[in-house]
Amino acid sequence: MTRQRLQKLMAAAGLCSRRKAELWLQDGRVRVDGQIARLGDQADPDRQSIVVDGRQLHLRQQARVLLLNKPVGVISTCHDPRGRRTVLDLLPPDHRRGLHPVGRLDADSRGALLMTDHGALTLQLTHPRYDHTKTYRVWVEGVPATATLDRWRQGLVLDGLRTRPAGLRLLRQYSQRTLLEVVLQEGRNRQIRRVADHLGHPVIDLQRVAIAHLRLGSLAEGCWRWLNKGEWSSLVSEKQESDRCD
Repeated sequence: MTRQRLQKLMAAAGLCSRRKAELWLQDGRVRVDGQIARLGDQADPDRQSIVVDGRQLHLRQQARVLLLNKPVGVISTCHDPRGRRTVLDLLPPDHRRGLHPVGRLDADSRGALLMTDHGALTLQLTHPRYDHTKTYRVWVEGVPATATLDRWRQGLVLDGLRTRPAGLRLLRQYSQRTLLEVVLQEGRNRQIRRVADHLGHPVIDLQRVAIAHLRLGSLAEGCWRWLNKGEWSSLVSEKQESDRCD
């Protein structure tokens, strides 16, 4: 293996995020061949000894990615200071180390959420410049007019910035509620709920059914499954893979 930045190696090992690794380096908690390492240092884990807090750093051979069907009421984070149930609590203890949710899904929303220890995958699925879509099934109050749905498709101004155009399809309609399929290429905080409120049709239920081409399918709520590399590798471009070595 070629020399790589220490913070990248620590993140790849599932020890911590790159940002936290930088703080640990600044605190002198990392040694390479017995010498205290500094921020910006590189090392070859095949030829050099890398020790963090007195423990040898071991790199995993393969990234781990799983698809979770998150229930309502579960928090999309690794730890909640208020003691609420988190997505990590849905996994067996021996599977949790190093995993983090890719993006967020509101506590009062449900559906598809990826968890991984793969930094490049997390970046590409959460940064809008990569244009990965997320698909939702959304029940809203009332019966939106065609003009209202067109406004949603074209984008509205939230916090002074217009949302990107959305894919919108009417799936089912009753006298007091409507089921929509919404496809986004961005994920602002509670975006669908805020847009629906703004248009006068508050959300009753929100379920994310797909992240890019990865669909929930028959995966039961509260359950999860590991994804093989062939299922997710196309989401990480070769350029981004090389960027991970910077």
